[in-house]
Amino acid sequence: MTLVTAKWTVEDYHQMIAAGILRDRKVELLKGEIVEMSPEGESHAYCSHEAGKYLTVLLGERVDVRQAKPITLPIDSEPEPDLAIVQRLGREYREHHPYVENIFWVIEYSNTSLEKDLDKKSQIYAESGIKEYWIVNLKKMHLVVFRDPLDGDYATKFTLTSGTIQPIAFDDVSVLVERIINK
Repeated sequence: MTLVTAKWTVEDYHQMIAAGILRDRKVELLKGEIVEMSPEGESHAYCSHEAGKYLTVLLGERVDVRQAKPITLPIDSEPEPDLAIVQRLGREYREHHPYVENIFWVIEYSNTSLEKDLDKKSQIYAESGIKEYWIVNLKKMHLVVFRDPLDGDYATKFTLTSGTIQPIAFDDVSVLVERIINK
């Protein structure tokens, strides 16, 4: 007898949310699986909030910086990155969460979820075609940058602890690494 794991579509997931089935659960949809999200510790909440405020001021009217809100990806995934830097589409987001074509880059803050964010989420983001993905490792206080999705993985990966970085979508903007990791 072969065991088959049930996989959920984004539509199934939305129906469960609308029906109130998941109302008391902090979950996200990753490749058709409903996955529990780790609770946010103080450092995680502080650092992601402060970085969100910084990026909002830095990028101004060019983007929306969405904090801990879903994004809808084509491979039956609807993760909730800590920060998603997306196109300003106003009321259009009443009808749908940002799609890949609306996303400039995403940022995850990781402490207890580091393994999931480095492996599973980076693969999901790469397979979906998100051009840039940043992870702030809260244990080591450094920024891991993934770029250039290629064959379900990122071709470029590097780590920063200080200095500046220019996001792919905004090469005219210098982001202070210290303001993202909140050292």
